[in-house]
Amino acid sequence: MQSTPDWPPTPGALRPSPFLHPVLHALHRLARALLFPAYWALDQLLGCWAPVARPSCRKALRAAAGAVAALLLLLLVGLPLALPGLLLWLPLQAWRRPFCYRPPPQCWAPPAPWRPPAEPARCFGFLSANLCLLPDGLARFNNLRHSQRRAEAVGAVLLAGLRPSRYGTTGCSSPGPGTPDGVLTAAVPAGLDFVCLQEVFDLRAARRLLGHLAPNLGPVLYDVGSFGLQPGPHLKLLGSGLLLVSRYPLLRAAFRSFPHARREDALASKGLLSAQALVGFLDGRRIVGFLHCTHLHAPSGDGPLRCKQLTVLLDWIEQFEGESRQSGEAVAFSVLLGDLNFDNCCLDHAKEQEHELFSQFRDPCRLGTRREQPWALGGGAGDLQHRPGGAHRPPGRGTSAPSVRALPAHARWRQLRGRVERRTRTQSVSLARCRGDRAT
Repeated sequence: MQSTPDWPPTPGALRPSPFLHPVLHALHRLARALLFPAYWALDQLLGCWAPVARPSCRKALRAAAGAVAALLLLLLVGLPLALPGLLLWLPLQAWRRPFCYRPPPQCWAPPAPWRPPAEPARCFGFLSANLCLLPDGLARFNNLRHSQRRAEAVGAVLLAGLRPSRYGTTGCSSPGPGTPDGVLTAAVPAGLDFVCLQEVFDLRAARRLLGHLAPNLGPVLYDVGSFGLQPGPHLKLLGSGLLLVSRYPLLRAAFRSFPHARREDALASKGLLSAQALVGFLDGRRIVGFLHCTHLHAPSGDGPLRCKQLTVLLDWIEQFEGESRQSGEAVAFSVLLGDLNFDNCCLDHAKEQEHELFSQFRDPCRLGTRREQPWALGGGAGDLQHRPGGAHRPPGRGTSAPSVRALPAHARWRQLRGRVERRTRTQSVSLARCRGDRAT
């Protein structure tokens, strides 16, 4: 008689600290503490220069006083501490794993494992959102402020997505006759299993967000990025801004930074975060799902650079999944979430719209190059669903990315249904919600 695998499984290769030795971790925390006064003063100084909607003499005087105070703090306190902090911080990046892992709490209760054929199908809910949680000074240039307060508010809203799905454990019923393939909604979906967030650049805001999500969802990957001096050469002062939360156990994770970057994006460590989640068992074999999160180059005139990033992204996805899969393992889904920073309407994005990505993946909102579904509203490249028969890819692969055509907050979500069968079907329901069948 075959033994029942442990659920949840014992923690694997993922360790909480990004450093192998606690001494290195302690030195890294010290370096960040020495850099913080300069970081805070520069942040306040930038905020004073941010444009305001209704300028007045009183506001101008207040901004000038704040700028003088921030400059004095920077010169008198920040810079003397920042120099030794920078000299300590830079070499430590060579030993740092490019992400932090927060294990689930002791009281964590993950969803019951998927066990086909007793449970032939299961729905998985995904959400991707762009939060603009930049340092306050930079966020004000986007007409936003109070990043840490907004992080707490976002966490509270996302917790509403932890309600049990109305479909139940094996639901995901087909739409009724006459139901449109896609429907827009402004509500956070129920029954979320995986959340990928972009632009969580401010570490203090990320920790506020973690305080809400981690105790309720499960394992979290945060503080993602390769900092310091990187090939190019580039000095990476900001991370990737990616944050991934899962209700299912994570087995493996990796991050790779894009080798191509220009202008202001060269300061951020944008790249691809990949993770392998354990979602169930089939005849003693593991059923896993792959999650890939990204945020492409932002400036609109750099289409060729985004195309290069898409090309290396496809290679990295293939490599990570090839290294992670074990013999006899079944794959329930493979999803790409994030911000591709181009749309399917503008002629300026013609190169991105015709990239190889769309010969291997399908966007449910997209009928073809510069042709959208009637229910899709403008915006960036969105949910992508794998085309059957794509080269070197198993049937049923799906990806998703946020888009302004869905929600004002650039949030997109979809719910993917897995089957252990060798065929593929997709159909859109609700906000970029897809149904896809998976193969063993």
